Amino acid sequence: MNKHLFLLLCLLSCSAMSLPQVILDTDIGDDIDDTWALMHLLGAGKVDLKLIVTACDDTEAKVKLVARMLEIVGRTDIPIGKGVKTSNKEINQLSWIEKYSLDAYKGKIHEDGVQTMIEMIRNAKEPIILCVIGPMMNIAKAVEIAPDIAQKARVVSMAGSVYIGYGGKEGRDCEYNVCRDAESARKVFSAPWEITIIPLDTCGTIILKGDKYRKIAESQSPFAKVVIDNYNIWTNRKHYPKDESSVLYDTLAGYCTWSEDVVEIKTLNLSIDKDGKTYPDENGRPVRCALTWKDREQFENSLIEALINPVKP
Repeated sequence: MNKHLFLLLCLLSCSAMSLPQVILDTDIGDDIDDTWALMHLLGAGKVDLKLIVTACDDTEAKVKLVARMLEIVGRTDIPIGKGVKTSNKEINQLSWIEKYSLDAYKGKIHEDGVQTMIEMIRNAKEPIILCVIGPMMNIAKAVEIAPDIAQKARVVSMAGSVYIGYGGKEGRDCEYNVCRDAESARKVFSAPWEITIIPLDTCGTIILKGDKYRKIAESQSPFAKVVIDNYNIWTNRKHYPKDESSVLYDTLAGYCTWSEDVVEIKTLNLSIDKDGKTYPDENGRPVRCALTWKDREQFENSLIEALINPVKP
């Protein structure tokens, strides 16, 4: 084979094998689904997770939470950024980090997570996927400081409720990630990047029960143990049956950073009203919306497999 042709084929092969580059923006420490989503992203081995930025309320405690998780699963190579702190509200997994110190932590922690996010997007050789699974104050601040990042990133977010609300009921609800800071959500929606949302229409009923939950609960994988240990000490654990998960909203947004094969995507013009509801509006901006399932079983199997048989990086 011609040497130049061989080199070209090698380059094409390497390019085809490259993983999507993702920055995760998460309010981990509030609802437990962020913990599931982080372990799913890491365990599936389908993305190159470049940075994790903590969002909303006590982002310092949330950095500590992420650090301990990364340490346990051997991924301290992933930098952590502290996002905008909005309050001193205690995280719902506080007891898991009460005796944990960052003094010996070997990974990189950035004090200004928003600026780190901006620099990473600007310096990236290929477009970055912003996986946003919490209220959007970090992303709004980033695009306000550096509007140019919208040309080098796209957003995949667990956000909104288009036709279906919480618990699968007909009619849209005021979804937490948007309603918590609707002004920031509007800023993110007004930027000229591509936005894909995973609304309550699909992610609002993801619950693992019976054998599916048991596989994770009984697994000795460090990824599964991080999830279950945190779930069991989570402040709201008592509100859910012993043998099933809570609603795992954010896990589908994580999955959709590398594949959309389990959902139907429809582009709608959306606006955010004064109450923070996302609604179809002919004068709104185009948003790609995961409105219905194509293969929920495949998605759930992916989540289980990533936790009990994680891919080594």
